Amino acid sequence: MTQERRMYELEYPAPQVSEEPQNGPALVIAMHGYADAGHAVEAAADHLKAALESRTVATFSNDELIDYRSRRPTVTLAHAEITDVADLQLDMRVLRDEKGASFLLLSGPEPDLRWEAFSGAVADLADRFGVSKTICLYAAPMGAPHTRPLVVSAHGNDRDLVGSMFTFDGMVSVPGSASILIERELHKRGRPVAGYTAHVPHYVAASPYPHATFQLLQSVEDSTGLQFPLRSLEADMGRVSQQLAEQTGNSDEIAQVVQALEEHYDREMQEYRDRHPQAMMPGEAQMPSGEEISEAFENYLTAIEDRDRNRDQQRSLPHSEETDRRLRDHYFIDPSAPGDADDGRGGGPDDEVGGDEDDPR
Repeated sequence: MTQERRMYELEYPAPQVSEEPQNGPALVIAMHGYADAGHAVEAAADHLKAALESRTVATFSNDELIDYRSRRPTVTLAHAEITDVADLQLDMRVLRDEKGASFLLLSGPEPDLRWEAFSGAVADLADRFGVSKTICLYAAPMGAPHTRPLVVSAHGNDRDLVGSMFTFDGMVSVPGSASILIERELHKRGRPVAGYTAHVPHYVAASPYPHATFQLLQSVEDSTGLQFPLRSLEADMGRVSQQLAEQTGNSDEIAQVVQALEEHYDREMQEYRDRHPQAMMPGEAQMPSGEEISEAFENYLTAIEDRDRNRDQQRSLPHSEETDRRLRDHYFIDPSAPGDADDGRGGGPDDEVGGDEDDPR
């Protein structure tokens, strides 16, 4: 039996991973254990598996990778009998996002053993399935206040994956992890790879912190074009924010500490903005580029001309769903929403943009 087969077993029959051989799927790595402040990484994987259709493509061997003495599985006894033993499953799955696009997710406990062989096996799977890009998720406790936008810093070898995200200047030394070794192996093979780290307020790092989970997944959306269902996380964020606000208001001493963290955060962010004026700062929406705005406007005018030439023919705006979503996020205008322009009158600028006064938006 080969080392590859000892390390993992492929699912049979194998599920279809990608419908576009020329454009392989993205791989998201979300292993919990080491760098998982606020349980953000584990929650991100759990959320995706619960909310999206998925099928297992490869299952890794616990006996090869897990030290059971340091990570003992929970055993359930009922009526003096063993009824369940928790499964420490480390696997790779193919999922479909809300648009039906495929991507791979490697999730489960970080291996205790054989990191070098494990990273090589994951890289082999990336080769097998034609992975186009890989993003590893991390979460670290930081001296940041919960009252400021959560920072997600990026590192990696691909400009498209790091983009204008927050990055650390200079040299930083951190303890290693299995995910970082996977990054190194993929980099050696010339594959685009990046790591995203959520900066979790250190005083809530031991508790579930949905803000970090949300920002990690949103960062993956921005860099891959995938679309995830995140509304339930927003509800969790509101509940946790209310709890933290109440707890902060109950103690003058705690409020002063949070205020000091806010001042430190503001200074750090301002200094970073001064050094990187083009960077997208935490809490700022990703604005469409000038070319995207120009293209969308031209398409909009073309759609109006087409409508006027043939009012009986319904036409949608010919820009992509991704551009549509980004424009709506920035301008709060939905090009697909019905309005006065659809009644065939032509209308003026006020009719096209203003909309109905009763519109709940």
